[in-house]
Amino acid sequence: MGNSNFVDYVKINCRSGAGGAGSAHFLRSRSTSKGGPDGGNGGRGGHIIVRGNQQLWTLLHLKYTKHVIADRGGNGAGQLKTGAFGDDVILEVPLGTVARDFETDQVEFEITYDGEEKVLLAGGRGGKGNDHFKSSTMQAPKFSQPGEDGQEEWKILELKLLADVGLVGFPNAGKSTLLSVLSAATPEIADYPFTTLKPNLGIVGYYEHKSFVMADIPGIIEGAHEGKGLGLRFLRHIERNSILLFLVPADSKDIRKEYHILLNELKQFNPQLLDKSKILAITKTDMLDQELMDEIKKDLPAVPFIFISSFTNVGLTKLKDLIWRELNK
Repeated sequence: MGNSNFVDYVKINCRSGAGGAGSAHFLRSRSTSKGGPDGGNGGRGGHIIVRGNQQLWTLLHLKYTKHVIADRGGNGAGQLKTGAFGDDVILEVPLGTVARDFETDQVEFEITYDGEEKVLLAGGRGGKGNDHFKSSTMQAPKFSQPGEDGQEEWKILELKLLADVGLVGFPNAGKSTLLSVLSAATPEIADYPFTTLKPNLGIVGYYEHKSFVMADIPGIIEGAHEGKGLGLRFLRHIERNSILLFLVPADSKDIRKEYHILLNELKQFNPQLLDKSKILAITKTDMLDQELMDEIKKDLPAVPFIFISSFTNVGLTKLKDLIWRELNK
C-alpha cells in the first residue's frame, strides 16, 4: 500500500501559535510628559484549522506533513495598538474526514460539507496591556500580561468515504468486477485474495441522467473487527454508506452462513451499521440454472436479494432498480 495514491489516515504533530504579550506603555508626547497607561493587547496566536474541500478525495497531500506550526501573535504597543494575530494554518481535507486526538482517541469533529472549517488546535490568547488594568485605585499600572502559550498535540485525520452504496463481501466475492461493470471505475481485478488494497469509488448511471455513488470496500474476513486480514483499516468506510450491498458468490458452501459472518463483523465493529438498508446479491450466477436458483432461494436470509452475473450482465439492471428504490425510501 506504500505506493498507493489513496491515503485515508495521517498523524500530524500540531503546534498552535503563542499569544503576543500585552504592552506596559504610558502616553508620552510633546504636550504630555506623564500621561496615563496606553499599552495595547497582544494578538492571538495562529489557529490550526481544518477546511473541507469537495475537490479532494484522499489525504495524500498530507502524507508527509509531520509537523504543522502556526505563527505567534504580535505584541501590543503604545497608543492602545493591538498586536497582529498570528497567521492561521489551514489544512484542506476531503469531505468525510474525521479529526481525533491521538492520546485519548476521542473524535473531535467531522468535516461534512465544502468550505466547512473547524479549529483543530486553538492559538494562545494575547496578553492584556496595562490600559486594561487601570482603575480608580490603580491609575498607573506598570505591568501587563504575557500572552498564552500555544498548544502542542498529536492529531489524527481519518477519511471515511462518502458513498450511497457500500459493497461488502469476502475477498473474491466479485465486488471489484461489479463496480467496473456498473461504472467507469477501474479497480485492480485478479483471482486471489485482497486484490483490492484501497477503496474504489464509482458513479453508477441510472435512468434520466440520475446516478448514485458506489464504493468497493476491500475484502472483509472473519475476525476483521479484531484486526485480522486488512482488519480495521477499511471497515470505517462502511459507516458513511447509505446502503450496504452484500455480495456472496453462488459457489459459496453456505450463502446464509457467509452473509451472517459478514453481518457479525460489521456488528462487532459498530452495531449501528445494522440499522442501514441491506441488499444481498448472489454473484457469479452464470453457472446456475433456474432449478439451482430456486433451491438456493429456500435458504436465503430475510433481506431483499437478487441473482446477478457481472460477466453476462444478468440481473444488473434489476439490481440498479432495487438500489434506487432503497435509496429513495
